[in-house]
Amino acid sequence: MDLVDLAAFAGTLADAARAVTLGAVDRAAENKHEGGGFDPVTAADREAERAIRALIEQAFPDHGIVGEELGVKPGAGRYVWSLDPIDGTRAFICGLPSWTTLIAVLDEGAPVIGLIDAPALGERYLGYAGVTGLKASDCRTVSEARVSTTDPHLFAGAEAEGFGRLRRTARVTRYGLDAYAYARLAAGSIDLVAESGLKPHDYNALIPVVRAAGGVIGNWRGDDEFAQGQVLAAATRELFDEAVGVLAA
Repeated sequence: MDLVDLAAFAGTLADAARAVTLGAVDRAAENKHEGGGFDPVTAADREAERAIRALIEQAFPDHGIVGEELGVKPGAGRYVWSLDPIDGTRAFICGLPSWTTLIAVLDEGAPVIGLIDAPALGERYLGYAGVTGLKASDCRTVSEARVSTTDPHLFAGAEAEGFGRLRRTARVTRYGLDAYAYARLAAGSIDLVAESGLKPHDYNALIPVVRAAGGVIGNWRGDDEFAQGQVLAAATRELFDEAVGVLAA
């Protein structure tokens, strides 16, 4: 299958996840990190991932799968599906609409298709190989930027200092959107997103969506290495480069 077919199938997977998450009555959460910080997971997280996995395994038994809740299924071919059934579980358990489902296709380890689905809002954002109906803004300076991060209290030390500089320089800063902030960046209503502590299932789907919309996404040092969990996304190259300087100053 080519990317067009795989992207269409990603939409089928998102539909299956929606059927689970929008129908969830019980949103009670368990803590995956008992004795530590609060990392919530619900029955809907697990059920949605099971629904997605079943469809992938039926259609593409040789594809690998890596999901936040149910772990790794090794594949025999070049493609791996990266799944986060509910990104923003805190929003989900609070009845807020900004949670999303993240689905990505990796080709030899590189994200080539990204889908950000916002079921409660009825919105879907897809990007691959420059194909998308989205367009990032033309914002080029931090002083004019609309900035977002999920929670400023997740930063500590030098990261907190760097984000503090970014927040004070930016025109406006909004919080609590999780992956939805990157969707809105691709759609042109947010200009800059800076986060840390992300895992591959958190960022794999974001990369193709942002880039297909003309945005730039990398880490706080300005390169493409995401292993440390730092993610910086900007509407333009000029804005991205200035934000890297502000974060590092």
